[in-house]
Amino acid sequence: MTRELFTEIESYPIAGVFTISRGSRTEARVVTCTLRQDGVQGQGECVPYPRYGETMESVVEQIEAVRRDLADGIGRADLAAKMPAGAARNAVDCALWDLEAKLSGERAATVACAMPPRPVPTAYTISLAAPEEMAAQARAHSSRPLLKVKLGSDNDIARIHAVAGAAPESRLILDANEGWTEENIRENMLAAAEFHVALIEQPLPAGKDEILRTIPHPVPICADESLHTTDNLAEIAGLYDFVNIKLDKTGGLTAALELRDRAREMGFGVMVGCMVGTSLAMAPAVLLAQGADFVDLDGPLLLARDRPHGLSYSGSLVSPPHPQLWG
Repeated sequence: MTRELFTEIESYPIAGVFTISRGSRTEARVVTCTLRQDGVQGQGECVPYPRYGETMESVVEQIEAVRRDLADGIGRADLAAKMPAGAARNAVDCALWDLEAKLSGERAATVACAMPPRPVPTAYTISLAAPEEMAAQARAHSSRPLLKVKLGSDNDIARIHAVAGAAPESRLILDANEGWTEENIRENMLAAAEFHVALIEQPLPAGKDEILRTIPHPVPICADESLHTTDNLAEIAGLYDFVNIKLDKTGGLTAALELRDRAREMGFGVMVGCMVGTSLAMAPAVLLAQGADFVDLDGPLLLARDRPHGLSYSGSLVSPPHPQLWG
């Protein structure tokens, strides 16, 4: 058996500007891992995230560090001993899932899902901007059943009012990306409750969220930056009601499935999210999202162009991947 590894840094333009509390960008930069064996190839995509100390170069280096192990036939079960959780391991793990499916002829969904996968409804993200601009975004997408609203700056209550008024039939997720403080969280949460917001995601900085244990949760609160792997679940018990599982944090679909099941056992609600990437990054997450309470896999919808054979989106419903894309 000869298994070859190829890595590539790619860029995909975003349709417009994507803004969160930590800054703005106009392109999605991703790292693609390709594994070739016996005439077929498997691929995985990851999005390095500076918030977690990752760069394009550091992620490529981490993938290249296991080149010999991959050539020797290392499998998904052994990756955790060789690579830390994070974007690099995600790309390799998902490439191995894809390669295994193509070598065996058994779809990844058959292994990953208890039942045949179905289309799932995804949130659509409203980028952080002035209230009137966010209202215009929300109005343009008011037919979607679920909107994810980026917050985390001054005057967030005005933004909540503006978006809720512009899309009155849509359920809302508020994502502050660690941008709220102990001084404003109560007021912001009460405004969210007033407009029947469905979920608030990561309102406070990771490690500075102990107050969540003692204040009321009029709207359920979801951990994102505070939750990476199964090891973190005990730390956030009593602070958060939901967890946002992203493959780039867990280090791939293998670990994400374990995290989802353990979170359920501990009583957490489950959200499946993403970084801004192409359909190749979303494809394994669609399998993870089967049965999730909230799904946020709109990455390709935010891009000006996607990969060939990209995921099929019908309104806000995203279908499982075609084998020409992944799995």
